[in-house]
Amino acid sequence: MMATTEWEQRLAAAWDSLGGIADDDEAAGAAFRARIDALADELPAGTGIAYFERACAFDSTGHSDLAVPLYREALALGLTGLRRRRAVIQLASSLRNVGHPEESVALLTAELTRDETDPQAADLRMAAHCVLALALTSLGRDREAVGLLIGAVAPTLPRYQRSMANYARLLVEPT
Repeated sequence: MMATTEWEQRLAAAWDSLGGIADDDEAAGAAFRARIDALADELPAGTGIAYFERACAFDSTGHSDLAVPLYREALALGLTGLRRRRAVIQLASSLRNVGHPEESVALLTAELTRDETDPQAADLRMAAHCVLALALTSLGRDREAVGLLIGAVAPTLPRYQRSMANYARLLVEPT
């Protein structure tokens, strides 16, 4: 069976339960991961969604190192739409967390050049900019990070769009 509405509802309920788990409660984190793992086991073997959900569960319970290979496998298996974009963003964030900000920057730079047709996935564009800015700061490229965020926000402002876009550009242009 592929992910059905009923399965997605049970998955959403599991994710809703995560809010009640303290960040330092490893036993509750393990129980949450087991719940996600059981749901993932209902999907056919080799399903990218199963790898993705397991990766998210590890990531959300403080185990970015264990999430990275699962995100990679999920993407290799051909995730599409919203889950694909989420996997790229979350993989990049996890890579930064485990000490690979260069790879995070490369992954998100490529992602932001991608034409995303799924409207929900396109809505995550600003999240990709935020994670990219964090990765840039991890590399000591703070001016570039600020410029990136100002440039991303500028088109959404009710006024000062042109000025902010110019300021963003000036932050990264050589003097």
